[in-house]
Amino acid sequence: MPSSLLLSLLLFLGVAFGLGWPVAVRLPLAPAEKIAASVALSLLGVYLFAWGVYVWALPTAVFWTLPALGTIGLTVGSRALAQAWRDADAQAMIVGQLLVAGWCLGWLATVASYSGGGWAGDWFEHWERTRFFLERWPRDTKFLGSYALPARPPLANLVTGAFLAVTQVSFAHYQLFTALLNSLAFLPASLLARRFGGGRQAMAVLAVLLMVSPSFVENATFAWTKLLAVAYILGGLYFFLRTRDADAPRAAGPLCAIFLAAGILTHYSAAPFALLLALAWIFFHHPPWRTTARLVLIAALVLATWFGWSLATYGPHTTLLSNSSVTSKDAQHGNQLLKITLNLRDTVVPHFFRTVDPALITQRSPWGYWRDWFFQLYQVNLLFVFGSIGWLAITAEIVRSYRKDTPVRHWFWAFFVGGGILLGVAVHGARDTWGLVHICLQTIVVLGLTFLAARWTSLARGWRLALIAGATADLVLGIALQFAAQSYTLDRWLAPGRDPADTLTSYNETALLNLGGKVRHHLAFFTDVLPLPFALMLALLAAILILALVRVRSAQSEP
Repeated sequence: MPSSLLLSLLLFLGVAFGLGWPVAVRLPLAPAEKIAASVALSLLGVYLFAWGVYVWALPTAVFWTLPALGTIGLTVGSRALAQAWRDADAQAMIVGQLLVAGWCLGWLATVASYSGGGWAGDWFEHWERTRFFLERWPRDTKFLGSYALPARPPLANLVTGAFLAVTQVSFAHYQLFTALLNSLAFLPASLLARRFGGGRQAMAVLAVLLMVSPSFVENATFAWTKLLAVAYILGGLYFFLRTRDADAPRAAGPLCAIFLAAGILTHYSAAPFALLLALAWIFFHHPPWRTTARLVLIAALVLATWFGWSLATYGPHTTLLSNSSVTSKDAQHGNQLLKITLNLRDTVVPHFFRTVDPALITQRSPWGYWRDWFFQLYQVNLLFVFGSIGWLAITAEIVRSYRKDTPVRHWFWAFFVGGGILLGVAVHGARDTWGLVHICLQTIVVLGLTFLAARWTSLARGWRLALIAGATADLVLGIALQFAAQSYTLDRWLAPGRDPADTLTSYNETALLNLGGKVRHHLAFFTDVLPLPFALMLALLAAILILALVRVRSAQSEP
């Protein structure tokens, strides 16, 4: 099985970087931009191919066309790829992506069962949805016994299904491909970090900031699709900004439209940000109507691949109104404006400053309790999601940069970030007293860390030291503690003679629900097929982190 996972990793790299390379290499873009565009276009191509296989009921053997095309793309474009590698920005991006992906896979290899706060079920729902397309389940299937197929968009499920079809249809492989897809949010974020004025060192710093971010690592290793949607939205944002440059390539507008549409097809949390950029295109850019019509048509064609079929198959009501943000009982009753206001307050104010129902994190396991206490801080609070010190540094840098930026830039970023926060909370119809960052605000999280990475070289020494201390605490309390609990390592180390049943039931109900799903459905996790000792995995992860830090140090001496 380990050899199968290695082959799967190589296959993923070949398809994700090679399938779209013949197209990207012909675009008038910088080498780093070509690489990021190639990956995004490759995954969109995999989605379209897999969607065609499903709709036209083609045999799964045709999925072998994808690695063949990826290999051909890399072979035909090998000279251009070698030239791109010699570009310093492109090289920094690729190395950073490999480090971030390796870091995420390392932590994934410790997860014996998902747990943390109230996160339950979503990982299994996406596993079911992937198998729905591969195994052609009945179209009236209810996922988790409740949700119709149109309740979630299909891009990520079809992409992971395509990779599983040519490797192995197992949950361990599904986790592998999902984590790799989620880690790709680094690519467009690194382009933005470079654009924001941070230079190549910002790319290296960004890799470290994402690696020590509890929010990023947890969302990358929890088997759902939000960070891949973030990758597409940030890619759309980058090329939106490129359209405003004096040397803007003609491909910038179409790429922006394609990526925003692909983001919506990945996770509906992308829709608010796509809407905001569409409005910004009109009010800040003032483009000719023909240009706007062309971009709308491009985005509509991408969206129609899913929505057209769903409308014809399920009808408007199921297609448009089956998402849990609409169907939950709490969303259908009560004063919606009041719920939005309270949800905004509880998303911003940390839980230790408020009275919350402790039932969610109450449990007999002491380390389980503290893990969930910090989990509910790092994952759902709009301040600590950037890190215990990171949110303070970001706020200070926003204030400092405000004095230098133009009014147009002030209005645009206030509109995009402020509107994203407001809409990201508003679209969640149910009341949540803990906070809602994890639902729709992952784009804001990665964008904030990107901004901080770009400002790193201009930070005072005191701020840098404070950020390093805060990041160390975040790594220990938000990541190491989280994965030590998910692997049951602390129970083995601190209570070695304890009855296993007593150990498992000492955690909260959410952890038991996830474990029950794994046992009931006989799922072998990534760590079950790659059973490395937790201490050894920590050593490997430490090596990756040290290498990332060395990259930051070496980037300081680069011109």
